Order: sequence, then structure tokens, then C-alpha cells
Amino acid sequence: MIHESIYTRYQPGVTPETQTDESAIYFLFVGDKLLVYGENSHAKIPTALQLQQWGISLPQPLYLGTLDGSACFAAELDNNDNLPPEAALETLRALFGCMEDGVFLLAGRALQILNWHNANRFCGRCGSKTGDKTDERAKLCPNCGAVVYPKLSPAIIVAVERGNSLLLAHAAYFSNNIYSVISGYVEPGETLEDCVRRELREEVQIEAKNIRYFGSQPWPYTDSLMIAFTAEYAGGEIQVDGQEIETAGWYTVEELRSLNIPNPISVSRSLIEWFIKKHENDDQRK
Repeated sequence: MIHESIYTRYQPGVTPETQTDESAIYFLFVGDKLLVYGENSHAKIPTALQLQQWGISLPQPLYLGTLDGSACFAAELDNNDNLPPEAALETLRALFGCMEDGVFLLAGRALQILNWHNANRFCGRCGSKTGDKTDERAKLCPNCGAVVYPKLSPAIIVAVERGNSLLLAHAAYFSNNIYSVISGYVEPGETLEDCVRRELREEVQIEAKNIRYFGSQPWPYTDSLMIAFTAEYAGGEIQVDGQEIETAGWYTVEELRSLNIPNPISVSRSLIEWFIKKHENDDQRK
């Protein structure tokens, strides 16, 4: 999980002063894969000058703002057949830890805005072609006046402690027999704390208390914002539906070391590491 703010080096914007500057940075995607170059451990984003030198025509871009004073754009790459040998297409997951944190966060923003742009070329209310607002990041329908902002789906994720044990579950959609903490999307009309309680009841039928905010993480792959909490067990016995959640249980630090846990990119991993750090010396305290 990245703790740096996206705004450390990035200044958002919706209307560019220019897009022909050779130093302009282009986040070019083919599906969910980003065009990068350089060594595997230090991937970089190409500039307008580099794209021109590679013979890659600049597609119609979306302005993102500036990074270290250089204009930034997002666009889809129409033809990736003639990429130079020093360039590659990689998923953002694969690029975690391989580029500067601020650039990685901006790449996630670029992907989300690009997906939103492509999904809202036409008004969902009347079907008319939409345009871009010039004063904020939004689509405007010239016919009915509908305004559409970038999609963001809030979701909770929670680490529940029971003494020196942590609640972990294996969901049916997890690959590689991964075990993680409980998560789920926020529903209309509920608070974040309500969502934590509901998800725990629905997925494993337990109750929680002392729900505390832990942190948050943008998750561009599903247009989500993960809002993380810690909590304490308050009652109930684990029961899973066998469909969404296949297995779940309480694990001590020693027991979870033998499990496959989420990648360091995720806030779920940060929650598990928080628990490990808190309880790793429990045996020595006895």
C-alpha cells in the first residue's frame, strides 16, 4: 500500500494550456495495460517527444493536470504493433513497486478517468452525445443538462480481532488460495460503520465492536475506494454461505504465516501486517 499523497507532485486540472509541449507526459493504455519503458525495476512514462521518436501518433488525449510542472494526458493506444524494444505494456498491478509512488497513483487515476470517459460518451438519461465541462471533471449533456461525474464505488474492508487471533476468509473469487480480511461495497442509506457490521453478518455471521478507521486506498481496477477499519469481535459463531465465502476462521500470527495473503499493493495486506506487528511478540509477553 502506498502512503504518499497523489498531490505531492501532481496538480489536477481539466483544461490544458497546451498539449504540444515535448515534455508532456502520456499515460497510454491498451485495455488495462499501460505503456511504459525502462528497466523492469524502474518503469517510466513516455513523453510526447519520445512518442514522436518512436513513431507513435498522439491519440486524442484527456488532460489530467501537471506532474512536476509537466502536462499529463491519458489516452487509448490504437495500434501497439510497432512498439520499440525498450517499451512494454504492463498492468498496474505488475507495475507496483516498479515506478515512483506518485506516478503510480497518477497512472491509476488516468485509468479510472479514461474508463469513465469511454463509458459516458452518451447521456444515460436521453441518449444524446455528452461533452466535457470546462470548470470541473464532469460530462454534460447539452440536451437534458444531466451532469455525470467520474464513477467511484466506496467499499469497506475490516480486520477483526478476537484476542490474539485475526478473522481471515477465502472467497470463491480469490486466486492462489488467498486468505484475506472481510470486505464489501457500501449500500445506499448506510454509514461506513453500518456497512462493516452488515458485511460481517452477511458473510460470516459475527458481530463487531470498537470499529475504528485505519486508512483508505484508491483501487482503480474496479473504480473503487477502499476504506479500511479495525474492529473487535463482539459475538457470534462463524458460518459461511459456501458461495461467496468458502471458508473462514480465526488465525494467530503463527498460524497465518503459513497462509497465502494478499499482495503488498493492497490495504488488506496492510491490515494483516498491522495485526502481525501488534501481536508478533504475544508469546514473549506471557
